[in-house]
Amino acid sequence: MDPRIEKIIKLPTKQKILILSFTIILIAVAFYFLLIKPKHDELKDIQKKLSDLQTQVQESKKIADNLPKLQQEFNQLNKELERALTELPDQKQIPLLLTSITSAGKAAGLDFLVFKPKPEEPKEFYASVPVDITVSGSFNGVAKFFAAVSDLPRIVNISNVVFSDMKSSADKLNLKVTCLATTFRFLDKKETEDEKKAK
Repeated sequence: MDPRIEKIIKLPTKQKILILSFTIILIAVAFYFLLIKPKHDELKDIQKKLSDLQTQVQESKKIADNLPKLQQEFNQLNKELERALTELPDQKQIPLLLTSITSAGKAAGLDFLVFKPKPEEPKEFYASVPVDITVSGSFNGVAKFFAAVSDLPRIVNISNVVFSDMKSSADKLNLKVTCLATTFRFLDKKETEDEKKAK
C-alpha cells in the first residue's frame, strides 16, 4: 500500500474527518466552478434572450391589435388629404378659379377696374397666387362679393382691403375697393424639386 495512504489511515479520527471534509469541499467547489456556474450563466443568458423575445412579441401583438384602428386613422387622413386637394387647385385650375372670382364680383353688381395676377410665391409644397383687385359698386355689392368668394370651394383669402371714393346716391353708398385676393395651389413634384434647388 502507498505509504501516504497508510499515513492518512494511521491519523486520528478527527484529522481524517477534517481531511475528508476538506477534500469534499474542494471537489464541490471545483464541480461548481467547472460545471455548474458556466451552465448557470448560460441559462441566465437564455432567460434574458427569452424575456427580450417575449417583450418583442407583446409589442408586436399590441401593434397587431391596433392595426384596425391605425388603418382607420390612415383612411381618415387620406380623406382629409383628398378634401385638402380639392381646396388647393393645381396649375391648370387657376384660370378657372380666377374666372370664378370675377363672376362672383359681376354677379354682385360690381365693375372690375383692376384684375392683375401677380407672380406666384412658391413655398415648400404649395405656391400662393396673389391677385390685385380693384372694384367699384355699392357697399352691399362688395359685401356680397366677399361672401361669394368665401363660399367658393377653393381657398381664397382677401386682404389689404382699402375703401375709397365713397359717394352716397339714391339710398346707396357707392365706393371703390382695392384688395389683394390670394389663392393657393399645390406644387407638383418637379416644381418642388426645382424650388429646393433654387434655395
